[in-house]
Amino acid sequence: MSRISILDQDRCQPKKCNYVCIEYCPGVRMDEDTIVIDENNKKPLISEELCSGCGICTNRCPFEAIKVINLPEALEDPIHRFGQNQFELFGLPTLKQGKVVGLLGQNGIGKSTIMNILSGEIIPNLGNFEKPGNREEVIEYYKGSSLQNYFKSLQKGEIKTIHKPQMVDQLPKVVKGNVKTLLTNVDERNQFDYIVENLDLESVLERDMKNLSGGELQKVAIAATVLREGDFYYFDEPTSWLDVRQRINATKVIRSLAEDNKTVLIIEHDLATLDALSDNIHVLYGQPGAYGVVSSMKGVRVGINAYINGFLKEENVRIRNKPIEFDIRPPTPEDEGNILTNYSDINKKFKGFELNAKAGEIYHDEIVTAFGSNGMGKTTFAKILAGEEEANKGRVEQKVKIAYKPQYIVSDFEGTVESFLYMNAPTYGSNIFKSEIGKPFALDELLDKNIKDLSGGELQRVAVATTLAKDADISLFDEPTAFLDVEQRLTAGRTISKIVESKNAASLIIDHDIVFIDYVSDRAMVFQGEPGLNGNATAPSDLRTSMNIFLKDLNITFRRDKETKRPRVNKLDSYLDREQKEQGEYYYLKLE
Repeated sequence: MSRISILDQDRCQPKKCNYVCIEYCPGVRMDEDTIVIDENNKKPLISEELCSGCGICTNRCPFEAIKVINLPEALEDPIHRFGQNQFELFGLPTLKQGKVVGLLGQNGIGKSTIMNILSGEIIPNLGNFEKPGNREEVIEYYKGSSLQNYFKSLQKGEIKTIHKPQMVDQLPKVVKGNVKTLLTNVDERNQFDYIVENLDLESVLERDMKNLSGGELQKVAIAATVLREGDFYYFDEPTSWLDVRQRINATKVIRSLAEDNKTVLIIEHDLATLDALSDNIHVLYGQPGAYGVVSSMKGVRVGINAYINGFLKEENVRIRNKPIEFDIRPPTPEDEGNILTNYSDINKKFKGFELNAKAGEIYHDEIVTAFGSNGMGKTTFAKILAGEEEANKGRVEQKVKIAYKPQYIVSDFEGTVESFLYMNAPTYGSNIFKSEIGKPFALDELLDKNIKDLSGGELQRVAVATTLAKDADISLFDEPTAFLDVEQRLTAGRTISKIVESKNAASLIIDHDIVFIDYVSDRAMVFQGEPGLNGNATAPSDLRTSMNIFLKDLNITFRRDKETKRPRVNKLDSYLDREQKEQGEYYYLKLE
């Protein structure tokens, strides 16, 4: 086993601990330079050659800033390392012209590093962080492989890479002006009309970038990426804030690049979308923030199932202690369960928009999901339940305490995550919070970070955890999966379910990730209508009935994977697609 030592620069605070890692290190006590002080930033430097792996420094560090990790023997030389005691990447994906290749793995496992290497923004140093990367050495390293030709072409400037960034909500800060002007100016492939029609952008063409919603910004970002002429296209989480219909449309548009013989690489955490979008995938495994390993290329179904099962057969590596299990729940009996609250028919009118929601009940100990196209009033309905909006007609019969996590999280808090939790999470500091909320969301690693410096995924984890910590009968979550990886999404689902049950409470979750919805739902609501004009919500009912209503409107069908039972999109007009539509079973055929 080779060994790496990782120091979390954000968490390390030597002024507060006076270098306890050095004080207690057995090697240092034997006059070896196992841990020394970096003259530049006054933080510890751990020698991996001298480190015995005893674990004393990791246990003694009061800020849990040190990790000493034994690497699997099968790992070959690293492709890139950022520095001593910093992240290390092993392997790169295989690129295939005319194909869409997906990357599946946790946040912090090296996906963005891979993109920066392939785009030429980082020259890999082949693990030797003491000197800058050398393009000729990289080309020689990949001699005899397709990546050798790729890096040769990249060095000569013969490859043009186009990026769709992850944080599209930041675009108005750097891109100003009218949407139509922006897209017209970048239309190098003469695809403007096709892209605008398929991404349904007609209604926003005359609007300013600063006035767009998150979903609209995402569609504009995808459009601007696809319209440009390039050889290599990189899409970082292209479905955040998009509804199911929009995700299907985005899939069609991105796949059109492969049909034009372009090379496409995507990072996507919505498994149903990743499944429909990719021709092949690579699974990334390792330890977030420490090291990442790129698996061999796999077929989409095989790769996703291996990830869910937690075992990569070809690599003989277990990446999770137990598989993720998808339950096929029987319909919830409508005459059973204790009612937590109920509401009459609700009507809410705005200028140019009207919402009508059928009367319904919410039971103790259940999770109700709400889904439908954007602009149908889901957030408005949540705000009415939360008391943030007042209905024109109808009311909530039993008054309940509501904890509400909005769709867009404002990060203007001045201070650390720990300060934020002290001020906003009533149970923070208790053993229950630490074990039932803090641990699943890995909040310990964020406590010393400033809220304003958090990534989208980190901010989402803090927001969901804070909502769960509040004394409430119903926890409302508006798109809690945005920017979370697959592991974090399903962990969030399990945690919400566990907290709801422990409180004898309930939760209403608005989301667009079908796999997540399937994983957490006890019952569901469907929102239909004309986006931006009117929305009509059904009463909560069993998930399968709700999904059949929803998917019929979209004219798509889902099946269950035979091995893992996860939902998968059927190809339009395939045999199974036609068979399910004939039987009216859009979510999946009934299992005998």
